[in-house]
Amino acid sequence: MPAPEITQEMIDTYQREGVVLVKGLWADWVDTIRAGIERNMAEPGPYAAENLKPGEGGRFFDDYCNWTRIAEFTEVIRQSAVADVAAALMGSQSVQVFHDHVLVKEPGTSKPTPWHQDGPYYFVDGRQTISFWSPMDAVREASLRCVAGSSNWEREVLPTRWLSEQNFYPDPEKYMPVPDPDREAMPVREWEMEPGDAVAFNFRTLHGARGNESGQRRRAFSLRLLGDDARYVERPGRTSPPFPGHEMVAGQRLRADWFPYIKGGPSGG
Repeated sequence: MPAPEITQEMIDTYQREGVVLVKGLWADWVDTIRAGIERNMAEPGPYAAENLKPGEGGRFFDDYCNWTRIAEFTEVIRQSAVADVAAALMGSQSVQVFHDHVLVKEPGTSKPTPWHQDGPYYFVDGRQTISFWSPMDAVREASLRCVAGSSNWEREVLPTRWLSEQNFYPDPEKYMPVPDPDREAMPVREWEMEPGDAVAFNFRTLHGARGNESGQRRRAFSLRLLGDDARYVERPGRTSPPFPGHEMVAGQRLRADWFPYIKGGPSGG
């Protein structure tokens, strides 16, 4: 499939703000991704979670690291234009798969997704990282929200558990507290989106999402990818995803048998 046009303005915005909208990234893959999401919900993996407390209405399902067992996700990752788009926005010669993530908010789910950065949860670091968040339903008020420029903050935001909202890393003073972007008048980017559009954002970009009170489902597929400078790092707590038994050491590129290249390779060629 031909890649969506990625302009220099889009690249500059991504590098400066850590977030940009890519119209129609997976417009030709919506039916495939929807089928994969339904398969994922019917056959959840070991990391699947329901993210509501007792008494909260609706349903907020998420699951990740399923792309190697769900054929529809494999097809999208391997055959769509996402690798070329990622390479252009990151300014990277290589693109490596980190993991997939499905997030479904059924109608009547008022619970928002808490503000967070993905980076502190992961055992990977680098400037050349990218996530694509793509709704499989039209979104007007339940879209992803990203704080422009937050990928350049000196300190990372303290990671917390979504349900308890409690931190789980020691030495929380090394991190900045979770901010309230609306109260603090931060520059929040959010868009009305059609199925297959995608928000591209850096692992360090602060983001969250509103609840879904639209009366329709909000199914989202997210894909996290790595560029040339991404390296394994040690974290002070259990990472998410955990990927147990990986046998990597700090400073290494992520092992290609677990995290395959979909463009280029270790040499960047």
